[in-house]
Amino acid sequence: MDDIREKLNRIDEQLAGSRQKLFEKTATSAPLLFCATGLIAGIIIQNNFAVPVSIWLILLSLVIIGLLAFSFFSKITLKSTSYALCTFVCFLCLGTIRLISFQQPEPNDIRSLVGQERQLATIRGIILTEPYTAEPQWQFAKFSHTDPRSSFYLQLREIEVTDGWAKVTGDVRVQVDEQIRNLKAGDYIEVLCWLDRFRNATNPGQFDIAKYLARNNVFIAASVESRDSITILKNHGTAAFAKIRRRLSRIATAKLLDNPYAFEQSHKLLLALVLGYRANVDTDVYMAFRKTGLLHFICLSGMNFGIVFLIIWWLCRRIGLMKPARAAVCTIASILFLLVIPYQAPAMRAAVMCFAFCASFFFNRHPNALNSLSLAALVLLLFNPMQLYEIDWQLSFAAVLGILLLNDRINFFFYEKITSHSWALYISKPNLFLRTVSWIGVLLLNVFSVSCAAWIATSGIMLYHFYTINILTTLWTIIVSPLIAVVSFLGYIKMILALVLPTVASWLNPITFKLADWLIALVKFLAAMDKTIILIGHVPLVSIVFCYAVIFFAAFAHFRRPKIKIAILSLMSLAIIIFLGAVKFQRTYHKNLVITCLDVGHGQAIIAQLPVRKTCLFDAGSQNLSDIGTRTIAPFLSYNGISKLDAIFISHGDIDHINGIPEVVKFCDVDAIYADETLPKTQKSTVKFLNNWLSERALEIQSVQNNTIAGIKIIWPNAVARLNNKLTDNDKSAVMLIESGNSKVLLCSDIEKTAQATLLQLFPNLNPDVVVVPHHGSLRTRLHNFLDVLDADIFIYSCSERLFDSLKKSNQSVPVKSFYTCADGAITIFFDENGMIKTTTSVRK
Repeated sequence: MDDIREKLNRIDEQLAGSRQKLFEKTATSAPLLFCATGLIAGIIIQNNFAVPVSIWLILLSLVIIGLLAFSFFSKITLKSTSYALCTFVCFLCLGTIRLISFQQPEPNDIRSLVGQERQLATIRGIILTEPYTAEPQWQFAKFSHTDPRSSFYLQLREIEVTDGWAKVTGDVRVQVDEQIRNLKAGDYIEVLCWLDRFRNATNPGQFDIAKYLARNNVFIAASVESRDSITILKNHGTAAFAKIRRRLSRIATAKLLDNPYAFEQSHKLLLALVLGYRANVDTDVYMAFRKTGLLHFICLSGMNFGIVFLIIWWLCRRIGLMKPARAAVCTIASILFLLVIPYQAPAMRAAVMCFAFCASFFFNRHPNALNSLSLAALVLLLFNPMQLYEIDWQLSFAAVLGILLLNDRINFFFYEKITSHSWALYISKPNLFLRTVSWIGVLLLNVFSVSCAAWIATSGIMLYHFYTINILTTLWTIIVSPLIAVVSFLGYIKMILALVLPTVASWLNPITFKLADWLIALVKFLAAMDKTIILIGHVPLVSIVFCYAVIFFAAFAHFRRPKIKIAILSLMSLAIIIFLGAVKFQRTYHKNLVITCLDVGHGQAIIAQLPVRKTCLFDAGSQNLSDIGTRTIAPFLSYNGISKLDAIFISHGDIDHINGIPEVVKFCDVDAIYADETLPKTQKSTVKFLNNWLSERALEIQSVQNNTIAGIKIIWPNAVARLNNKLTDNDKSAVMLIESGNSKVLLCSDIEKTAQATLLQLFPNLNPDVVVVPHHGSLRTRLHNFLDVLDADIFIYSCSERLFDSLKKSNQSVPVKSFYTCADGAITIFFDENGMIKTTTSVRK
């Protein structure tokens, strides 16, 4: 018994020693890993707790002084692990200090000159980015009667004041309400514009443009009504660097597409795959890549740099260059490639790793991938520490880190399982066919291992940002990767040949474009057939951290008895599954009624989650905001884990109530669409367009009945009102009553004074708990005592800021418990079984 106990103790010592050796080996072979993790920790701490910079300076000084004193006066030599820990602390301090300096504005920064109120100004500056024209891709764009808008970033130099021009610093995002063709990156321009601060997202799940731009120190928007308000100042010239980038980018695009602009879907996708310009990728294609978990392929990454690197390396080898010379040529080629492509974190990460690889040949060193990845993180975060919170940065580094740490383990695990079978010995016999099968099998296993490692490492990030888990992403990656690699490879070969042999390069056009079309068709097919996508909804950050702790435990934890590790891992995994299932159930199935009125400007979009496990959408439109289906409603549904709508109810045919419906239908499954029987008979062009669009997708607008969905009644218009030709379309709009237990919610749509008066006569004892005020709260069309007679507990105004300002300036009394979407954001009302009401808003006051 004592011998067994002694052997077990030796095993424990060996395991502890192996962990210690792993730490020492990492500190020796990849010392920059501790620098990078320290820098990241410092950025996170400072961003969340805002500690004064003096504390970090003192701590940094103490560590450095202590380290120097120990090195000079102590006879004991510090181990590599001790240096690694000291380095970690130093870079933690450096990360906090760098973030503080990055966020510290100059005294004359534009953000300190612009308050909360919009102001007219004339500014001068240098255009930083190529002007981009956003072509509207939402279905009702043709009815908006506005030109496509153009935007670019401007580095400020001067602003006009009362006594001349004053120096000013900072960047602004300029948006022009027209297309602009004469402006280029590097131009020095003068702009007459309105300066304003960006508005934060007001709906759950909505992309927060203000927060996103603030990470890049852009806080001010410059709105330009006409291209005539922009003047190019010829005497200041243009920035040479921006001019070179623009020239190279246009040459690369022209050589790739034989055209400076992309019009076809295949051209747009090819431009994204090869050069990283993904802004023009069609929405349907983008969503298909996102749905299948393949979105990372349409931004430049390590694979793109790998293809370019291999092509250049192979060409250099063919002409007889030695490895240092090849590395020098590849370094120059990578720099030129960076001048062509847009700035993206994955591309910059891959570039730094390529430079580190090439440098290893100059200094006769063995490259270490983990050290190179850490160097890339250091370079990018020292340049802009807030990149840490960008999804591109997170996915890029997580995927590569996952491949480095997990790929060999996954590959070995499956290889061991496969080769343990008897038929594996038969395949390994000396036969050409069998060797070929074995080679293909090993190749597929390698691709699977890489894809699986990347998926495991990025699944938590995808869940946090996109609220979904795609189980088959690894399989789709194996299927799509060869085609993407071939298309990208042909694209780069075509650009190189177009420089020296343009006729030969033109022969590749049909092949390249056709393969790009096939790729689009394949991804759309996979997205359509994939039923394994699990929409969870928003989960807390702590649960994501726990998921990665489980992954780390599975990969690196060692136990004397493997069954103990398996048991612990099973319990941890089960806890994650139960938690995610509970989150999904809680968000999707409500015991009581929940109503959410989204902020869509002047318009209406109301989501009702009924206790009968039904989710319904009442209207989906906006008059002053574009594409609310994609930008507002779909993100809210994703945030709450809602992948299916049992019904969409349309109150009437005004565009501010229907122009977001097509995008909602494309986003999620919709069982039926209902409206009053008068709607399909209307002659409005917008209603006809919606009818035709829905018919193409085997949907039609059905006549709503009181029992269509339990708890939802249409109480207006009645049969008499439908036949009354004197009533306006607004007065004939459908009024819905939602009932759940003792709770009532009245959705008044756009009814005006005549319909309001009739409604009070027909239903004198309506007594709703919540009322969505008619016609967005307009005073001109509201009966003076309508709200007083209803006497609801809560009144909701789905209105724009302009209407909100007019309501505040009016002398009419406003109910005490009133909420305004433009000021309060999305308004959610929870009812319990006793009829008690709890109200939350997405805008904190």
